[in-house]
Amino acid sequence: MGARCTTCAAVAFPFRRSCLECGGSVERILLPRNGELWTWTTQGFEPKAPYVGEPGEFVPYAVGYVELPGTLRIEGRLTESDPARLRIGQAMEVVAIVQGGVRTYAFAPTEPGQ
Repeated sequence: MGARCTTCAAVAFPFRRSCLECGGSVERILLPRNGELWTWTTQGFEPKAPYVGEPGEFVPYAVGYVELPGTLRIEGRLTESDPARLRIGQAMEVVAIVQGGVRTYAFAPTEPGQ
């Protein structure tokens, strides 16, 4: 779910109760489930304190911006963390994941990396 301003038509994610651009009121909108990987990076080593994981528990991961057609770019975790399997422009879709006991979203490739 996202928000679209009823005054200036700006789109935001996550949902906000007022527009960040003009302060106007917003309506809830469904955002597209699919988009393209706009850019990405990987975290391949355990972060320094105050990282909350147990020593040796860290698993490398990737994050990126996915451009949803006609709306906006959303930053999120990627389900694929192998740099050889990720490329800018790659088709992605929103999927539900459980991370640290919390259900959240991530972006998964819908086509193999090249």
